[in-house]
Amino acid sequence: MRYVIKGRNIELTEGLKAAVYEKIGKLEKYFNQNTEVNVTLSVEKGRQKIEVTIPVRGTIIRSEQVSSDMYVSIDLVEEIIERQLKKYKSKITDKNQARENFTKEYMDQEFEEDEAVKIIRTKKFAVKPMDPEEACIQMELLGHGFYVFSNAETGEVNVVYKRKGNTYGLIEPEI
Repeated sequence: MRYVIKGRNIELTEGLKAAVYEKIGKLEKYFNQNTEVNVTLSVEKGRQKIEVTIPVRGTIIRSEQVSSDMYVSIDLVEEIIERQLKKYKSKITDKNQARENFTKEYMDQEFEEDEAVKIIRTKKFAVKPMDPEEACIQMELLGHGFYVFSNAETGEVNVVYKRKGNTYGLIEPEI
């Protein structure tokens, strides 16, 4: 695997890098050597956070963990990703193009599937064209953490969501 390690508000010491290589390196048994692993270490208000993103064709494997100790966060994120890989193996490798990112051993290994994803409620609503600012206001009025809308400028379905610090994010499709 190829590692891209970044730091935000933290000095990337050799000890931290070694911990990332050691812990995230345990995942190498699942991926081929050309798979890129993006790791971001950050400190926000005393919270030690690690974000790991592994883009594979057709999907993204991602986990984010926060604790008071960066080494604990690194341990936690590795466990979560490994659990995700075992739980969702059939789903993330159903698309044949994604198979090339994983090792043959991982593909041949059988894992017990935990619970399947169960959708317990479906909502339908009219999608009214609006701009992102109007969608944020609508989201606030409803008291939700996100809001799906049709962007009046582009005609595409977008999502606005509430971020920490009373800021907002916008998700736009990339085609």
